[in-house]
Amino acid sequence: MKIVLLSLAGFLIGSIPTGQIIARSRGIDLQQAGSGNIGATNVLRTTGRLPAFFTLIGDMIKGIMAVLLARYFEVGILYEGMIGIMAVLGHNFSIFLNFRGGKGVATSLGALIVYAPLAGLATIVLWLVTVLITRYSSLGAIISFSLLPLTVLLFDAKEKLPISVLMSIILLMRHRDNIGRLIQGTESKVGKKA
Repeated sequence: MKIVLLSLAGFLIGSIPTGQIIARSRGIDLQQAGSGNIGATNVLRTTGRLPAFFTLIGDMIKGIMAVLLARYFEVGILYEGMIGIMAVLGHNFSIFLNFRGGKGVATSLGALIVYAPLAGLATIVLWLVTVLITRYSSLGAIISFSLLPLTVLLFDAKEKLPISVLMSIILLMRHRDNIGRLIQGTESKVGKKA
């Protein structure tokens, strides 16, 4: 029962639509603007740098809170990761947005920072380097999370490998359309206005 309640709590935490709340305060409905995504990249395109920064931090905090909550209740490594993933799923399928949401990158990074700190840091670095070189946020996410299982094995414990694989699969599935646009050369770059 404890695991079920914590999983629900993780999903609820993740469901808080940070980007939508911030954009709404500026008179913008993210689901009707830009890519329609509620994440920091779309906030940057439609609302500006500072709102995007606060969205990024807010979405990361959701993942951080979920894993810390699980750790506080001493549920063990596997369930810590699962509850972190529940926050990611909450972000992706928010109950406050009719089960629509974002791609889960920042929330995943937040969960990783607590769950597997060195692997999380490596993932952030890989994402940043890719974005700085290519200016494609989606490509940064795709590359860094594709390598997540490897970074977990290199920098953390093999017990965390199942969670890292599941997190990678979820993120890559959410980026299917982006992968198609990258292949076609039609993906929007970071900084391009909506």
